[in-house]
Amino acid sequence: LASQGVKFTQCYSACGVCSPSRSAILTGRTPYRNGVWRHLSGIHEAHLRASEITYIELLKEFGYETCHVGKWHLNSKQQFNVPEFPQPGDHGYDYWLYTHNNASPSHKNPDNFFRKGEPVGETEGYSAQIVAAEAEHWLGEIRDPKKPFALSVWVHEPHSPIATDPKFQDLYAGQENAKYMGNITQLDHSLGLVMDALEKAGVAEKTFLFFTSDNGPVARFGGTTGGLRGGKRSSHEGGIRVPGVARWPGHINPGTVSDVPVIGTDLFATILEIAGVSLPKDRTIDGVSMLPAFEGKALDRSLPLFWRTHVSQADDRVALRAGDWKIVGNDVFTEFQLFEIQKDWKEENDLAAKMPEKTEEMKQKLFKVWKKIETEGPKEWWLNERQKPTGRSRLNY
Repeated sequence: LASQGVKFTQCYSACGVCSPSRSAILTGRTPYRNGVWRHLSGIHEAHLRASEITYIELLKEFGYETCHVGKWHLNSKQQFNVPEFPQPGDHGYDYWLYTHNNASPSHKNPDNFFRKGEPVGETEGYSAQIVAAEAEHWLGEIRDPKKPFALSVWVHEPHSPIATDPKFQDLYAGQENAKYMGNITQLDHSLGLVMDALEKAGVAEKTFLFFTSDNGPVARFGGTTGGLRGGKRSSHEGGIRVPGVARWPGHINPGTVSDVPVIGTDLFATILEIAGVSLPKDRTIDGVSMLPAFEGKALDRSLPLFWRTHVSQADDRVALRAGDWKIVGNDVFTEFQLFEIQKDWKEENDLAAKMPEKTEEMKQKLFKVWKKIETEGPKEWWLNERQKPTGRSRLNY
């Protein structure tokens, strides 16, 4: 895929955990603004609100046929597949096969997939293969070939619990991390199946494809950040810098490498520009179109890159990047670290004490951005963003 398109060396997720990052991709809005400010587990009122506009909804209005296959994770388990709460169909999808979070009881032979609200039952195979097969089926058998389409393929791998097909694990026999490495290859294989399905459907040459992730890796399951500080659940680079590869035949030169920083929220504006659809004017859109970055050109941002990760360590709860500079702050905005990120991508040299004026400049940018986000986000996180409800929560927004 990278050899056929552009590889971004500085691609970011919008948060250090899953649900918020996914919400940002669909809405172009930072998670604390769009309501999915935290990981959505069993009992919680946060969800992707019906009032949010997804790029899928906008494309559907312009005649696109739409499909989601794989992990959803944009409402809590208590809200999943419950018509009273927004489901994929309420966010613009015509067709969907989905799970709430992980495939279970295992990513092998899972039994928790639902297709348009109906339980599928136990399905033989590994999750990535199941998801890719459904994408292929939709492309070839269900989709109206006369219409343009938008397809979201959100595989579970390499999320824990790791379940790897022996044929992929055996490729790394004798290596300590064989199971995890094989799982990455399992993911890669599923991507290849989707790419083959696009070819078979005769649409590969006129389809924009983007590959990325929702957060950084977890070391105890075998993931590595390649030296970046932190990991999943962190606002340091190891938690938010992720793969980013785009292919768009005839528009992106094959084998391009772009060092321009991009973020998951940018996909919203990018996809809409490609489709010729205008951005909503009644709300803040944090992302910008990536199109100039396909050629290595800088992006014109009115809002710096911003992160707030509710389950991070207290000293890296928030972060903001403006140009080559990144500031990382604690949970109460009283202690800060400053990094010249282009030179110090491992975040080993905190310059806050040595450069007080630059630190203050970045603090003010952070405060300005956060104040605007805070006024728009849901009320429930204000009380205690670590709060874990003990009973069925009543939605208050």
